Amino acid sequence: MADNGNPEVSGQSPNDSDKASDESSEWQDINDTPSTDFVTLGMFIIGTTTRHKLTNPADEIEYPPPRPPSTDVLGGAGSYSALGARLFSPAPDLSRTVGWIVDQGSDFPQTITDLINGWSTSAVFRHDPTRLTTRGWNGYVDSSERREFKYTTPKKRLTAADLAGTPLLKAKAVHMVCSPNRCKELVEEIIIIRKREARLAAASRPSSNNNDDEDDDNNDGGYTRPLIIWEPVPDLCTSFELLNCTNALPLIDICSPNHAELAGFMGTDGLDPETGQISVEQVERNCEQLLASMPLTTYTLVVRAGEKGCYVARNGGRQRKKSQQPKTTKNGKGKGNGGKKKKVGGLDARNFHGGLQPDTDMMSLFAGLLQDMEDRGNDDDPFGRFDVEEGIEVDAGIERWLPAYHTDAAKVVDPTGGGNTFLGGLAVALARGKSIEEACAWGSVAASFAIEQ
Repeated sequence: MADNGNPEVSGQSPNDSDKASDESSEWQDINDTPSTDFVTLGMFIIGTTTRHKLTNPADEIEYPPPRPPSTDVLGGAGSYSALGARLFSPAPDLSRTVGWIVDQGSDFPQTITDLINGWSTSAVFRHDPTRLTTRGWNGYVDSSERREFKYTTPKKRLTAADLAGTPLLKAKAVHMVCSPNRCKELVEEIIIIRKREARLAAASRPSSNNNDDEDDDNNDGGYTRPLIIWEPVPDLCTSFELLNCTNALPLIDICSPNHAELAGFMGTDGLDPETGQISVEQVERNCEQLLASMPLTTYTLVVRAGEKGCYVARNGGRQRKKSQQPKTTKNGKGKGNGGKKKKVGGLDARNFHGGLQPDTDMMSLFAGLLQDMEDRGNDDDPFGRFDVEEGIEVDAGIERWLPAYHTDAAKVVDPTGGGNTFLGGLAVALARGKSIEEACAWGSVAASFAIEQ
């Protein structure tokens, strides 16, 4: 395939020149987009779905009558989360702030291409005629209501390197669906790549004196940290992965499992033993235990609990106050402070992560007097989690249930993708400066569109 993120067709022949020209034109359109609010690293999958119970999930042809399965369904976490963000991003302008990558194999249906183009998002199509499109099967496996998913073609998942060299790398919010260990890898890789490209961009800009170059080196050339929304992959939400989960939490901003996935991490089933329904008490207790395991780290748990709505929980503590971007003159030099640029955070105070560092002064920590990271050369913060300056303010934390927008079970057509769509709406809301409560409301409305279809 072509270089990561490059929409040109690999192994292009002269007959492919028109298509490559069209893709280059589309890429230019994406480059012209003012900014990207949202990007997802969720996979694109074409699905086959049945809403009937099957006795043999490997048999994708003989389905019980009278209704046949749905085929060539737009699916995958990438598609659904992009849909959630797109629902709150009207065309022609805001829709272009929603970014995602669509890997097309030789069997990619034109109808799905047309559908995606109709959304007017900054979707990057990467065509590879040497492979099949990632496809999957969704359906019931026995007489119960348990659903199962399996891949029917080799899967192609995205990496941080796929964003390199593209406008999608600069997204304000990044959504990912993965295991705890892969979450750590992706976040660290994204931040390293963003810093590298920021430095390269700064180096390519003309400067009037050496002081400007020095300032760019100090602030990584204008690097900003993205908001990270992590959706744990269901298969690895187990008690064996709990330690890996707690190691990933200091690197992210939002962790959003559903009630069963959270319960899996904590070694419970998440259900009321008397009613068999979702246990509100268990959700709250599991969040309390998980937050208590990382008391000096600021991240938010958003637990999706079906008809119960969602539970939002975050530790209280200190966080740095929002810094203001310095005003600039026409030649790009900052006003005030001798014309030097000041380091600012990627997404106001929400991008501050606490946590013990090797040389943390505990007395100062509990007094709320965290030493300025810039004075210490930032050597103990390689991933830029302390880029906000100018004082510290108190975060009271949050523990709150927010109601579900969708309440009529009779309207549910298919719950597939509801959680992904929720997080797309939530992520784009946070990227645009909304509170976590309002962002959850956006997510709840978005999810209702997905499950009612």
